[in-house]
Amino acid sequence: MNALPGLDCDQVVELVTDLLEGALDEVTAERVHVHLAECAGCATYVEQIRATVNTLGAVTPQALSTQAQQDLVAAFRDFHRAS
Repeated sequence: MNALPGLDCDQVVELVTDLLEGALDEVTAERVHVHLAECAGCATYVEQIRATVNTLGAVTPQALSTQAQQDLVAAFRDFHRAS
């Protein structure tokens, strides 16, 4: 039995960015990996986020149309207002 306290799915979702950036401490990263080994849904989610980051990370601002750039800025500006 694992001595590390378990994480739930909501906690894993909150930690995904730090996990992918390698910013988690060793114990927390291990807790996330244990959860991912036991939860197919979260494992799929993390892989989807990883694929999205890898794909979108290759897009430069210059590759976007002016309208796309403006739409993205507006979406992020309005994000907190909708919450």
